[in-house]
Amino acid sequence: MNNRIPAIAMILVLFAATALQASPAPEDPKKQTPWGLYVDSTEAYEMKQELGEKVLFVDVRDPIEIMFTGFTDTVDVNIPFKLANRNKWNEKKSVYAMELNQNFEQDIAAALKKRGLSKDAPILLMCRSGGTRGAPSARKLWGKGYEKVYVVTDGFEGGKIKKGEKKNWRLKNGWKNSGLPWSYKLNKAKMYFPPLR
Repeated sequence: MNNRIPAIAMILVLFAATALQASPAPEDPKKQTPWGLYVDSTEAYEMKQELGEKVLFVDVRDPIEIMFTGFTDTVDVNIPFKLANRNKWNEKKSVYAMELNQNFEQDIAAALKKRGLSKDAPILLMCRSGGTRGAPSARKLWGKGYEKVYVVTDGFEGGKIKKGEKKNWRLKNGWKNSGLPWSYKLNKAKMYFPPLR
């Protein structure tokens, strides 16, 4: 009976730590998830500092995108939700076609296992701007046993400025604009290497 008290206390401390980080749900339903768990980049950083190895922090961007926009070593691993297919072209957007990473969920499960975590561990998912890939990547994990999947609502680069000389520049909120640690230097050990076909 007495052994259960420290375990219960630890659960309450972890719950309180994760409960502190709670951004409101995005207004756009496309950026919402079934868990309803959202943090901004500062809250994600604080959660990672508080919980350390008890949380899995995933950058879901294509590694080529990361190479040109920057990376934070606070992230545990890069597992892209979508990858650019350099053999296909998106005529509408005039860019390479982005295709779902068919191994996304399996790679998340493997990253948890590698760190000795189970599917009840908190998972933080961060994309470029907060919801375009963050929420869809979270929904890809729904119904597969994951219990606490958070979306970083402002993403790595943040939102676009609406007016002025720097209109459409991503200078509004986001990891890079919040004074959090980041660099253009990537950590090879954390980057995604797609399987050879």
